[in-house]
Amino acid sequence: MMQGYCYTWAVSLHSLISFMKKNRIITAIITLTLVFALAGCSGDSADSAGSEWEGHLTGSMELKYADQFHVDYYEDGISVVTVEDGLRYLVTEDADNLPEWLPEDEINDMTVIKAPVHSVYNAASSAMDLIDAAGGLDSVVMTSTQAGDWGIDKIKKLVENDTIRYIGKYRAPDYEALLEGDVDLAIESTMIYHSPQVKEVIEELGIPVLVERSSYESNPLGRLEWIRLYGLLFGKDDEAQAFFDEAVAKVEGVDTDTIAQAPSVAFFSVNSNGSVVVRKPGDYVTKMIETAGGTYALDGITSEEDNALSTMNMQMEAFYDKAVDADILIYNSTIEGGLEEMSDLTALSDKFNDFAAVKSGNVWCTDASTFQRTTGAADMIVEMNKIFAGAADDSGMEYFHKLK
Repeated sequence: MMQGYCYTWAVSLHSLISFMKKNRIITAIITLTLVFALAGCSGDSADSAGSEWEGHLTGSMELKYADQFHVDYYEDGISVVTVEDGLRYLVTEDADNLPEWLPEDEINDMTVIKAPVHSVYNAASSAMDLIDAAGGLDSVVMTSTQAGDWGIDKIKKLVENDTIRYIGKYRAPDYEALLEGDVDLAIESTMIYHSPQVKEVIEELGIPVLVERSSYESNPLGRLEWIRLYGLLFGKDDEAQAFFDEAVAKVEGVDTDTIAQAPSVAFFSVNSNGSVVVRKPGDYVTKMIETAGGTYALDGITSEEDNALSTMNMQMEAFYDKAVDADILIYNSTIEGGLEEMSDLTALSDKFNDFAAVKSGNVWCTDASTFQRTTGAADMIVEMNKIFAGAADDSGMEYFHKLK
């Protein structure tokens, strides 16, 4: 009702102004009325988990890099997780006996998750590595990624032997299996928004659904910091914090002063249509390059496609113009498979023969599991730093190999 009241004031503003110009006394009265009315609108719109249970707030998770989620801590072991897409989750040990100070309308606007979770269906492949590093992998019982699509050997074996059961693609999961498995949390990537009915059905089965957005973090350490959210959900806060602190220390220890001049770096792959798939400027991969002491060769490119993807397609001619003089090329094996020989790259297009990095032999390729190994962000930055400083070879490299 208050929102409609506020709207009426807004749409009538033009006629009010015309009238006010003609009568200064009435202008003063209307001005005071507007002040009180708009104050009422402001107070009402800001009323969320604030005024009614603000006194029960005990603190918040202090995030260093992540900006796609936020956690507030309340009395009685209550945590409220707010994700950037607007969804909120109430995390509690006892979902059946919530404290009386929690407003019922607030509870109805949130997804309630009983934690620590014990039987999880994980349909977000990038979350699996984070859950493992936090110590919660034993609680993951189902996945939407079949064994052959896992680049992480440990996870692949667990799926192969049905310790983690593959129950179909995210858009068509085995709902009966979810019920039989007594699943207490489903974790989905934002791909679920392409099949919203699946999310609705899972929720109708009484299973809370968390839509995670770690891949939307622009900072690689922000993406990694999602491990702290999984620590909260799986009851592994200390393990998650320890892993995150260690990773941050590695990145802070990277010495870019050893690099005389920051090399320009192009990160890309070539798809089956001959188009070049590149990272959009500002995404977490380009931030990794910058953190490691390089510059992104394709900085400044813009996409005509209006979407939230971190990648975009370029015609080979456009890529040539931007990256032909790049000091270093890094080929992304995740999408179209990896390369081993320099001839593998030039076979994709003879234009690569003109590239400075090809002529100097400074072309690298990522490992196939790189982007499923979310926790490897810090180590990837360390290895990139070695490549940029000219101090790297294939020995001891875990995420990159040089084309022969």
